[in-house]
Amino acid sequence: MSNKLEIGEKIFATKKDALNHFKTILNSYDFGEKLNQDDFKNILELLETHPKVKEKIGVGIECIRIARLKYNTKSFELVRTDNSTEYFSYTKRINAPKTYFTKFSEACRQAIQKDLRNVKLAYFDKFSKKGQVKCQETGELLKYEDLTVDHRQPNTFSIIVDRFIEVYKIDIQKIEYLQVDGGSDELADEDLKQKFREYHKDKSNLRIVKKSLNLGRSFQARVKRMLMLSAFFTAAAFAKSSAYSKHFQSPFFYE
Repeated sequence: MSNKLEIGEKIFATKKDALNHFKTILNSYDFGEKLNQDDFKNILELLETHPKVKEKIGVGIECIRIARLKYNTKSFELVRTDNSTEYFSYTKRINAPKTYFTKFSEACRQAIQKDLRNVKLAYFDKFSKKGQVKCQETGELLKYEDLTVDHRQPNTFSIIVDRFIEVYKIDIQKIEYLQVDGGSDELADEDLKQKFREYHKDKSNLRIVKKSLNLGRSFQARVKRMLMLSAFFTAAAFAKSSAYSKHFQSPFFYE
């Protein structure tokens, strides 16, 4: 069985690797210091896996700083926009079992990997010059390995998964998974997998951007999603929104 752990855009080979990653972040700051944007993003991505993320985020996270605990030990401290605070243990979160949504979301991402790869390859086949193409955000000429497929807002991947669950009334606690050659969890139901691929194709607006931009956008989308949860952003309100219409179709076609 695979021990891989996915947190945000990062895939860790083992739980130990994930623990070491966040331990390094924690120990790179002094007491009272605030995390920089990259590390702030990392902790928010981990926080999103928490089953009580809505309560943890509250009115919104202003910053994350390093707190001094008993015996001069360090901890991440969430500072909300209303000045309330709460300690956040990366070790407890990583060692805790995955939420149903996290596991389902990861399996959905696995279901579209071939589709995303085809989108990227098609873009390179059409626009490549001397092994480079333009980032559709910055216009920079970059190599294949420096670019990735980005889900343009408002239809980020997490939002698409959320809506898919609601539209098809899926009980994610009853989903069955399988692993192929020790890889990541995949949806065992081929019909469900195909249904998600079609739904994703219909709702996503994809483009090719520099990897660092994609990470930043994913971070912003996660923050927005958490705030929407805090504000009790209902499915009914979403259904009435014109933002999630056919107007946002992808400029690329799956093969």
